[in-house]
Amino acid sequence: MEAVLIITNCPDEASAKAIALAVVEARLAACVNILPQVQSIYRWQGVVESASEIPLLIKSTASHYPALEALIRSCHPHDLPEIIAMPISHGLPAYLQWLAAETANTP
Repeated sequence: MEAVLIITNCPDEASAKAIALAVVEARLAACVNILPQVQSIYRWQGVVESASEIPLLIKSTASHYPALEALIRSCHPHDLPEIIAMPISHGLPAYLQWLAAETANTP
């Protein structure tokens, strides 16, 4: 089991909560942290933009990434949402076992 941390940003608290709930209920993620609002500065279509966003930290497995990406895209209000995954190389073994168990029975 390869644990991964998926990061996405949402434009508001409602969409952040909806995505977090959807991925946990689908057992595609064991846990989602909804972080406080951040200010993001980025270039979009040739223009430097600034936006308030709500970051999500999603703990899952690499095998669930394709389904998780699809679910986030279907729930996310942006046409091109940030969805990135990073491997979790180390972690408390009991926590990683819990993560694997919570995502093992994906419907």
